Amino acid sequence: MSTDKRTITVRAPVNIAVIKYWGKRDEKLIIPLNDSISGTLDMEQLCATTSVAISPSFKCNQMWLNGEEVDMTANERLFRCIQEVKTMVGTSQWPADHHLQIASRNNFPTAAGLASSAAGYACLMYALCRLFGVDDAERISTLARLGSGSACRSVYGGFVQWVAGTDHQSSIARQILDEEAWPSMRVLVLVVSDHRKDTSSSSGMKSSVETSDLMKKRVQDIVPQRITQMLTAIKERNFHDFAEITMRDSNQFHAICQDTYPPIHYMNDVSWSVVSLVHYFNKLYGCNKVAYTFDAGPNACLYVLENVVPELLALITAIYGKSESKLEVQGIEYKKHPELNDSLQKYAVVNACPGALKYVISTKLGTGPQVLSTSFDANCLIEESGGIKNNDV
Repeated sequence: MSTDKRTITVRAPVNIAVIKYWGKRDEKLIIPLNDSISGTLDMEQLCATTSVAISPSFKCNQMWLNGEEVDMTANERLFRCIQEVKTMVGTSQWPADHHLQIASRNNFPTAAGLASSAAGYACLMYALCRLFGVDDAERISTLARLGSGSACRSVYGGFVQWVAGTDHQSSIARQILDEEAWPSMRVLVLVVSDHRKDTSSSSGMKSSVETSDLMKKRVQDIVPQRITQMLTAIKERNFHDFAEITMRDSNQFHAICQDTYPPIHYMNDVSWSVVSLVHYFNKLYGCNKVAYTFDAGPNACLYVLENVVPELLALITAIYGKSESKLEVQGIEYKKHPELNDSLQKYAVVNACPGALKYVISTKLGTGPQVLSTSFDANCLIEESGGIKNNDV
């Protein structure tokens, strides 16, 4: 392999916000109206994988997403992110006669409200920067933000705060706790739909900023208080408070979507049935055992402590599983829970909704992006001679 031909393959995680980012102060720089906090999920279950290669022998710049070629110049944010790195490293590292090829894929549905753009841009910018020897996490995070705001949080593991700031330099993400600091924390992703959502996050945010009166109250008064409360709950590992703040913030985010004109509907009837299930479960035990949160889509993300997962999964299976086939649970396995108590069994029978969930992803908190390889090996999605590998199409 010639010394002027380089490649790197990286994988990066999804993050799920517990204090939501919704609305921009600056559309071009993606400066948010308020701070946000998220949990980074383990890449064994949810991740984006990206290979980047540069060579003078490539005929042109090309990119593939999930096996399909995309126009790199048509997406303004994508084009800008690549140009930012090109300007940063200079022509000595990125000569004018070298072409770039990118292949990226997700192991989860794209644009279905599972933070695919966050994982995708974090993965791309981490790969591009590391390809050229840039390994400063803060710089990579800031560049990733230019592609997708929440991507800046996926550059770190564990719990992460995105400080809104007022400009490109001050709008940064920083780690609150790493992925090992709250080891009992678990996440269940209940996949209601894997179809592309009707209203994109970008257009939805813009409409909310322009038309929602509730948005102003949220940004000015409510979120600053919640950020302080959530930071305390996370640092003290106080799950009860963590859960209440998470659920209240999710509810308010979707209330703002309803207050937007015309209103935006991301949640559906199955989503709301999950909300009811969680509140019933928590009320039965007299404290918060589970927290739901919904991003811009119908899929539920449940934060829950490890010892509660078996019983909760048993209840979810009893409500949403079909009698002829078990509800598919991907990821971390748990021992089967004994029979549900009478109250939960009765609730499951009354609220049965067989087949309403496609599957469940069982996961935990995880690390930031990782380099898989720096050669055209089996991990690389690009052929050494150029073009996407056939096994990735």
